Amino acid sequence: MIHQRLAAYKSKPFGGTDTKLPVSIIICARNEYQNLQLNLPSILHQDYPDYEVILVNDCSSDDSDILLRQLSKEYPHLKVVTITEHQRFKHGKKFAVTLGIKASKNEHLLFTDADCKPASDQWISRMQSNFQNNKEIVLGYSPYEKLSGFVNLLIRFEAFLTALNYLSFALSGRPYMGVGRNMAYRKSLFFKGKGFASHMHILSGDDDLFVNQNATSRNTIIEIHPEAHVWSEPKKSLGAYFKQKLRHQGAGKQYKKGHKVMLSLQAGSAILFYITLITLICMQAQWWFLLALYLIRLIIQILTYYPILKKLNYADLIWWLPAFDFIYYFYMLTLGIFILFKKNIEWK
Repeated sequence: MIHQRLAAYKSKPFGGTDTKLPVSIIICARNEYQNLQLNLPSILHQDYPDYEVILVNDCSSDDSDILLRQLSKEYPHLKVVTITEHQRFKHGKKFAVTLGIKASKNEHLLFTDADCKPASDQWISRMQSNFQNNKEIVLGYSPYEKLSGFVNLLIRFEAFLTALNYLSFALSGRPYMGVGRNMAYRKSLFFKGKGFASHMHILSGDDDLFVNQNATSRNTIIEIHPEAHVWSEPKKSLGAYFKQKLRHQGAGKQYKKGHKVMLSLQAGSAILFYITLITLICMQAQWWFLLALYLIRLIIQILTYYPILKKLNYADLIWWLPAFDFIYYFYMLTLGIFILFKKNIEWK
């Protein structure tokens, strides 16, 4: 199985990098005053000698500008780029990201979001240490915080399966996406690939579509050491999560054909398994056969997933695997059908 590559993967030894290359961290924020107040200090206090933080304040109507002016006086390595609302020109996150990249002064770019917090002050060091041997893209990992309730379980389970896939396929030489909450790439690669020009009309995809377009087996590497994780605040309601997933699903339509086939076959096989199982139950097949069929698949999943769940700080989800494996795939099927008829989707 492709996922066994991630199960067997071990983070490379790290004792601090001899050559600490200058890094530009880029964060785009719209009406994120509370998140910036909570999370930005942990980014401004990274244990790294040479880095800048480019904060793109994208048409915020809250008190973000006041907070950022105060922080800029205290932290000289914080640079604020402000975008003001235009009545005729409406833009998405890709425009803000592009302005942030253009404002940066360094070749190595590191991305995260306003509602994210690095797990340690070694985040930059861990991520940038991978820019060697001609690597141009570093795929990091960003888990969601554990809260109570069904919605949080669903969000974390989906985040796990997403990471399971994109990290495993990257290790197998077939990178197809990354998450903008924790990702790095070279500025030269951005301009060489003409930025987001080929998919600027798609609202989402500043992260996964960029990787899908530019990542290769040779230029991409992963970083999943616990010190390099970036924790993200999950949505609190099913409606907010559903809206977020609609944006993400819209980008998936633009993946390369081979990647779409690969992912469709994977999801389709899981859905087909459950449909077959339900059909056999309705046909009153022997109970021992049904139980054996279900347990064989479940045991294989547990043996493969558990070491990965531990690496990705989601070990508690193993107990929820039987229920949420079923729920997740039919939820995504419903989401896929819904998005066919959904026209207007906004970033914020």
